[in-house]
Amino acid sequence: MRRRELIVLLGGWAAARPLAARAQLKAMPVIGFLSSRSPAESAPLVAAFRQGLSETGYVEGQNVAIEYRWAEGSYDRLPALAADLVGRKVDLIATSGGPLSALAAKNTTSTIPIVFVTGDPVEDGLVASLARPGGNLTGVSIMVIELTPKRFELLFELIPQARAIALLVNPNSPEAEPEIQDVQEAARAKGVRVPILKAAAEAEIDAAFASLVQQRAGALVVGADPFFNTRRDQLVALAARYAIPTIYYAREFAASGGLISYGASLTATYRQVGIYAGRSLKGEKPADLPVQQPTKFELVINAKTAKALGLTVPQLLLAQADEVIE
Repeated sequence: MRRRELIVLLGGWAAARPLAARAQLKAMPVIGFLSSRSPAESAPLVAAFRQGLSETGYVEGQNVAIEYRWAEGSYDRLPALAADLVGRKVDLIATSGGPLSALAAKNTTSTIPIVFVTGDPVEDGLVASLARPGGNLTGVSIMVIELTPKRFELLFELIPQARAIALLVNPNSPEAEPEIQDVQEAARAKGVRVPILKAAAEAEIDAAFASLVQQRAGALVVGADPFFNTRRDQLVALAARYAIPTIYYAREFAASGGLISYGASLTATYRQVGIYAGRSLKGEKPADLPVQQPTKFELVINAKTAKALGLTVPQLLLAQADEVIE
């Protein structure tokens, strides 16, 4: 081979290498992770999501890429974040943090598979039914709203002398009104008054706790809303400052110093979302994947916080607990 032909051949090979590398990179599927939460408090959930993905053969950075979009409690940002992911032609969208994240994704695309975590996906208009979702969405229902009356009853069992137990909700959530109605119904059966507190911003949470004194509330139920998870430390600190016994919807609150929590395991939930995301990437259609529901709910009691509040936790309640934090 003449020297000139060799140079041309090598030059062509060198020029083709970047193209081949780009083609290989483009072949790696991309997941858009859309969350109403913040990155810091979502770290354990993202880790569980990656674990589920790995169980289907996908490892971030090796054979799948993930683009994260965080609304950090500002729900009005979700539609634009969803549109950005769709514009980047991601292969799948995983949504985190309630119905508004999933609805933002659904309203932006009818073709890209979407795997969600939410409370009641049928009531929220995300799927036709749990068994047969239809369309391009499926995921996990964590039944947060359905469990709110149970949280009220657990708190009443702990504070039976309370004549008023307040409920804190996010007025921007579509699930606020159903949650209020369910708690009021449970309270009527106990003869307890339920002051409704509303907060959708950090300052409003401060104001809500300040009003507890005027409302003469003996305890507080924090509504099952992702925004409150972004303000977890603030909520736990205010409950301690005002010495108000408070129940939350996720273990993470009790682990952070909250008194008591009851709800589905969020890490188990996000692992399942990761599994569904991997199965969808392998070609299974969301319409054919039934919406999953939790099979186990965690009751967590922080005994140290109970002692600080001067509370004696009934033995029956301690016996029911899945975890007692000393």
